[in-house]
Amino acid sequence: MNPTPRQLPADVRQFVNRTDELDQLNAVLADDDGHPLVISVCVIAGTAGAGKTSLALHWAHQVQDRFPDGQLYVNLRGYDPGEPVTAQEALHRFLPAMGVPSGALPQDPDAAAALYRSLLADRRMLIVLDNAATVAQVRPLLPGSKDCLVVVTSRSRLAGLAVRDGARRLTLGTLPQPEAVALLRTVTAGYRPQDDIGKLTELAGLCAQLPLALRIAAERAASHPHMRLDDLIADLRDESALWDALSTGDDEEAEAVRTVFAWSYRALPDQAARLFRLLGLHPGPEFGLDAAAALAALTAGRTRQLLDSLVGAHLLEQTAPDRYQFHDLLRAYATDQAQHEEAPVEREAAFHRVLDWYLHTADAAQSWISPAAPHLALAAPMEGVRPLGFPDYDAAVDWAERDHTNMLQAVRSAAAIGPDRLVWQLSTVLANAFFPSAPAADRLAVGRLGLEAAHRAGDRDAEAGLLTEMGMSYTRINRLAESHESHRRALLIRRELGDRLGEAHALNLIGLVHLRNRQLTQAADHFEQAIAVFHEQDSAHWAATVLSNLASTHYRAGRLPEAAAVTRQALEAHRSLENQRGEGNILRLLSQIEREQGETEQALGSARAAVDIALALRDHRLEGYWLLPLGDAQRASGALADALESYQRSATLQRRLGNRSREAQAWHGAALTYSRLDRDEEAAHFHRLAATAHRELGDTWDEAQALDGLAATRLGDDPAAAVNHWTEALRLLDGYDDPRAAALRDRVERDLAAARQA
Repeated sequence: MNPTPRQLPADVRQFVNRTDELDQLNAVLADDDGHPLVISVCVIAGTAGAGKTSLALHWAHQVQDRFPDGQLYVNLRGYDPGEPVTAQEALHRFLPAMGVPSGALPQDPDAAAALYRSLLADRRMLIVLDNAATVAQVRPLLPGSKDCLVVVTSRSRLAGLAVRDGARRLTLGTLPQPEAVALLRTVTAGYRPQDDIGKLTELAGLCAQLPLALRIAAERAASHPHMRLDDLIADLRDESALWDALSTGDDEEAEAVRTVFAWSYRALPDQAARLFRLLGLHPGPEFGLDAAAALAALTAGRTRQLLDSLVGAHLLEQTAPDRYQFHDLLRAYATDQAQHEEAPVEREAAFHRVLDWYLHTADAAQSWISPAAPHLALAAPMEGVRPLGFPDYDAAVDWAERDHTNMLQAVRSAAAIGPDRLVWQLSTVLANAFFPSAPAADRLAVGRLGLEAAHRAGDRDAEAGLLTEMGMSYTRINRLAESHESHRRALLIRRELGDRLGEAHALNLIGLVHLRNRQLTQAADHFEQAIAVFHEQDSAHWAATVLSNLASTHYRAGRLPEAAAVTRQALEAHRSLENQRGEGNILRLLSQIEREQGETEQALGSARAAVDIALALRDHRLEGYWLLPLGDAQRASGALADALESYQRSATLQRRLGNRSREAQAWHGAALTYSRLDRDEEAAHFHRLAATAHRELGDTWDEAQALDGLAATRLGDDPAAAVNHWTEALRLLDGYDDPRAAALRDRVERDLAAARQA
């Protein structure tokens, strides 16, 4: 089935055909030499950006039937006053459009690029990369398939694309005079058909024949049908004189664009003009109605009216109901106007209002996304700030996904301006309001900014909280040494402050790092300490959570009776607390215990219930993890095709999330299933993949299990290879002293001895 990619923007109706350039584009498309096609559309002048975009989009719509699998479009915002869109961020927009669930995206940039190219391999798609500033933004987005076409637009020549990637460059200047005049006539004809062609030519010249300036000027003329064009031109010349005084450069085209901006801006009613310049202070180029209302301290209804007037004047673009964005040049102009026309105290107040809006809205989202996490004691929202509330979990996650980039930029903006308290508060609240599968790299970046601010502010409690969040983020990407160090530092601060609950949380998290490293005695010790403190502090939720972790420790050690008893105790606690995540996790464990005890049907039921909870939570990280015991139970019951499907789904999710350890566990499960099917070649292949991944991750336990499985598959056709694999597995198992490890070591020794005698 074809994907449903992000469609190209359709607002190209005001474009006037540029026959020569279109012919060049069509010629490149026709010149199929068997290599991936890349067209780089650059501009002569630094401000003609809207022309290249209109041309590229107009042409893309003309040829879209040549690409039956769809189109992808992204504005890379390479020249935006704020942060440009990175290749990784672009991939995180493209992959969901190609069928990858929005939460299940690789956190590693190389893994995301590899998945992207893999998905494009058998498709014929058109990809438009708009407003690129550097080759680094573009190169990871180039497909390897010769059947795809990439159009890159930029104000730079991006020479590296031509030299290294074989891009065909099309340089785009300003519109020829006849077409510039035709664009003006097209927009204004229905409103002022009497305009003299000479006057339109003069107006086009004042706009330097630049498409963006022409569109804005034409809209201004159309909105004043009874005003003489001479008067409009005189106004524009006056604005030009104003910009002559303010200008610091001598680029004529840049001045023309600024002049038209000023001309349109000065025509706005006072409130609309104020909103326009205040929007230049928003942390990101795309925003919602309510954030805009907070900036201006207006009601949502009045703000919507003003936004509509800005959209009508082509000073803003509406992208969805109650969602808007700036062209990068207009955003820069709005920011400049705010600096010149708003008093410093007013700018500061507006900036803090919008940050306060994001802070309190994220706090409301936290109630659904991380209900067990303690809320910060926040001051009441500032006057004029009306944060969002959310009726349910899905609404909160939708907002967290939609405004993810704005929240990240809010923290960065706060870190650049201060105060430190606001920075660490935003970082802390955002950590609990990320959508479930947000990239760990984003979590770490925000955490570092918050941690530095908390340290400068001397707030030890905030430092400990942010160290905890960073430790958990490090765990998500298997950087266990850094995770352990973060949690150790948090533990020291909690003890210094006499914070018993915080101390218990740190003990639990350190225990989890030990559990991941299969240091089971240390893990159990930390969990037992944490449980005692949580009971002492009447924290039933966390006592149940750590009880689950203790049950996992018993299971991994092979102590099934103890594991079963603690598991059922934890399951009862989670259900009484209506804690779905906790219930799903303990059902995962219960399924594994039931399977090993021979209760196959019960194991299937428990695993299916766990996966259903993950699906309801829209959490692909949990779904991928909990599919593993489902595959194990299906294999035990003889439903081998179903087991392979579960392992494949899990491996796919883990790859997209960047969790190589769990992806390798899925490969191991698939290998065991292929062995049951007597398909030893496939089994050996997946065992090798798993062993290699675990070796690279330094996971000796799982590597030993993969080598054990690989030896069993090779015994029949290559006994010497089997001996080598079992010998290496025994070496890796040395040092583990828990019952499960001892049993595995004894069995491998017997198999090795038998293989040597054969």
